[in-house]
Amino acid sequence: MGQNTSFFYLHAKVRYFKRLIPFVFIVFTHCMVNKVIFVVLMLQVQYIRENKDKVVAGLTRKKVKDAAEAIHKVISLDDARKKQQTQLEQVLSEINTISDSVGQLFKQGKKEEAETLRAKSAALKEVVKNGENALREAESALHDFLVTLPNVPYHLVPEGSTPEDNQVVYSHGEIPVLAENAKPHWELAQQYDLIDFELGVKLTGAGFPVYKGKGAKLQRALINYFLHRAEQEGYTEVQPPILVNEDSGFGTGQLPDKEGQMYHVGIDHLYLIPTAEVPITNIYRDAIVKAGELPIKNAGYTPCFRREAGSYGKDVRGLNRLHQFDKVEIVQIAHPSKSYEVLEEMQNYVAGLLKSLELPFRILRLCGGDMSFASAMTYDMEVYSTAQQRWLEVSSVSNFETFQSNRLKLRYREGDAKPVLAHTLNGSALALPRIVAALLENNQSPDGIRIPACLVPFTGFEWIR
Repeated sequence: MGQNTSFFYLHAKVRYFKRLIPFVFIVFTHCMVNKVIFVVLMLQVQYIRENKDKVVAGLTRKKVKDAAEAIHKVISLDDARKKQQTQLEQVLSEINTISDSVGQLFKQGKKEEAETLRAKSAALKEVVKNGENALREAESALHDFLVTLPNVPYHLVPEGSTPEDNQVVYSHGEIPVLAENAKPHWELAQQYDLIDFELGVKLTGAGFPVYKGKGAKLQRALINYFLHRAEQEGYTEVQPPILVNEDSGFGTGQLPDKEGQMYHVGIDHLYLIPTAEVPITNIYRDAIVKAGELPIKNAGYTPCFRREAGSYGKDVRGLNRLHQFDKVEIVQIAHPSKSYEVLEEMQNYVAGLLKSLELPFRILRLCGGDMSFASAMTYDMEVYSTAQQRWLEVSSVSNFETFQSNRLKLRYREGDAKPVLAHTLNGSALALPRIVAALLENNQSPDGIRIPACLVPFTGFEWIR
């Protein structure tokens, strides 16, 4: 998939928008009106026009309702924008011509004719003001609709609407056989005084557990282990802020798509991050990197915050679904010709982590209807929770192609060539809560809970007893 197949916007701040507008624009200036008019020219709209059937098919696979009608609306809104732009250009051209004529008439001593034209120019200034307003409204209407459209899926993404339609592409490990009296992790956490869920409710609310003793040490050990492995794999560790502004949320696609799932600090208009992907990727907002620097590999640990509105039932027991949790994230900025090789490399890396933790797991290629708004292709990694007898997602690794970089204005340059949009990728490596749940449940025995060998140097203990 090429870089013009994404439906989003590069970042540019201008006085006519409270939010972001697309990056590629034409600037018209005219000294008589002393204004700068930004007329948005969206390259992705041109791609839509030239590849309408392909785009409709992709959006349909992503389960966009009435995809054909949506693309028709994009073209209609762009037609309206073009019409307003043409009308404004004509008026500006006429003002420019009048300005030249006025100067010539004054030189010729034809003051009365010059004053008549000057009055006409003054009247046209009001037409320009109205035209500016109409153009801004047309641009805004197109922008506001386009940002509701998701990324187009890669050609390998399977058809489907639900998790049951995802493809299992790899499985590893044997599911342990536990004793009949095996316990789920929330009972083990209470038995060994590892996690206090009720205390978290007292301090904050449901979904904010308190880790204690060896439970807290296990958390810290996993974070350190994951960061250690990331460093060995060539990732540079980053410790980013856990609050971001609206521009950052927009750049990586969380806003406006997942606004209802994010915690918002209203007085400062900041958002608690749902993943370190947001601040780490936004490091490169408005950046042009050298092609020789690609791929750029960063990893970071952060707490993550998700409102998880509407979650209920068994899926939220214990550590299964939290509002605050810890995660190590890996992020890559890649050359477009290499990004799917990078995606395979990243999912293999996460698989290696799971193997080292001695957990049975499987890798899924998500279907179009189960993918995120911004993703072009995603692999999910799930571990098997033996006591719960269910698969638990512990990682998603995604290629966003140019969806994020287009919004971020993140480009790379080869030699003296014009900058080109890079591809962005990210993955969980790993999210802790369900890893902890599986470790506790799968490794329980009458002697206690065994710690995998790879973690012992980081925990300082081999057993939880």
